[in-house]
Amino acid sequence: MNHPFEPLNPPPRRLMGPGPVDVDPRVLQAMSLPLLGQFDPRFTGYMNDVMALYRQVFRTANRWTLLVDGTARAGIEAVLVSVLEPGDRVLVPVFGRFGHLLCEIARRCRAEVVTIETEWGTVFDPQRIEDAVKRHRPKLVAVVQGDTSTTMAQPLDAVGRICREHGALVYVDATASVAGMALETDAWQLDAVSAGLQKCLSGPPGVAPVTFNDRVEAVVRSRRHVEQGIRPDDYEAAAGRIIQSNYFDLSMLMDYWSESRLNHHTEATSMLYAARECARIVIDEGLENRFERHALASRAMTAGLCAMDLALFGDQAHKMPNVTGVHIPDGVPGDAVRAALLEDFGLEIGTSFGPLHGRIWRIGTMGYGCRRDNVMTCLAALEVTLRRFGHASAPGAGVDAALATWDT
Repeated sequence: MNHPFEPLNPPPRRLMGPGPVDVDPRVLQAMSLPLLGQFDPRFTGYMNDVMALYRQVFRTANRWTLLVDGTARAGIEAVLVSVLEPGDRVLVPVFGRFGHLLCEIARRCRAEVVTIETEWGTVFDPQRIEDAVKRHRPKLVAVVQGDTSTTMAQPLDAVGRICREHGALVYVDATASVAGMALETDAWQLDAVSAGLQKCLSGPPGVAPVTFNDRVEAVVRSRRHVEQGIRPDDYEAAAGRIIQSNYFDLSMLMDYWSESRLNHHTEATSMLYAARECARIVIDEGLENRFERHALASRAMTAGLCAMDLALFGDQAHKMPNVTGVHIPDGVPGDAVRAALLEDFGLEIGTSFGPLHGRIWRIGTMGYGCRRDNVMTCLAALEVTLRRFGHASAPGAGVDAALATWDT
């Protein structure tokens, strides 16, 4: 039968926006491996591998370190819907679009959401967060570590201590930062952290690594409910309010990932393979080596952009090392430049959201894409493209500056 659909044949791209990014070929290879049944002993062994590997990635000893099937947002929803009950107070420090996302999800849990806000391109002094915790007495503080909408990274080393001292839990969305910059779950006293594969872990979107400690476990277990049809003989429902989502119910996910292997969903086999390989590659490289690679690429990229007479966006003391914000020059059509980069060079950079839309580009150097050749190619392509749109800089200045920085 004739049909209008051709075989899939995506064009080659350099994905140098804020994510998703190019997937490491080793991850793609892992995803092509044969499927196994979800209770095959070899497969449950792979599940245990994932838990062990992500404990190292998150730098935690948390028993409950597992995957939530779905994009990074699934991990956020799983934590918030499992911890929050209607009327619980949540404090969200908002410094970009993804702080607003935490508010949105918390409100859908019918929590009382309180925010503190700072200008996009800046972050919070820990004292301001502590003052807000003292004033509002939240059950949970929910904060983004690295917000790619502004390219800023919120310091977290004091936030866990602050929350612990004032009786609050702290949840961190580390989607854009994990494996690209320091994240010390246990040392910083972070109660729950979630992430995604599609940034510095160099995997495809579709599964969300999550870790949480015994403080969160106690809250979740107080709401434990097992669905009918799979309840064990000794089952007793917890006294707390049932978690409103079945799919994102961390108590049932804990049963599924525990030794009991109580059935919940059918695990996304190929995505688990991807997550395992992403973490294996990270640990094989070494976290400190990986952090330095991202920091070096950031220094080279920013040096190159400045040499091209482009202005960097935001407080550079708190810039994420894996994504760079740059002001679009006056009179230059930002979207047209992005389109030309994609058409002429097969290279993608990002626009931005909300108040920054049309004002900045965001250039990512993440994971497998955080490489010398990508930085140089991006700067050279951007220089040529900008010249066509009326912003001329000294020929080769950006690449020269980046090379000098890289080789220093």
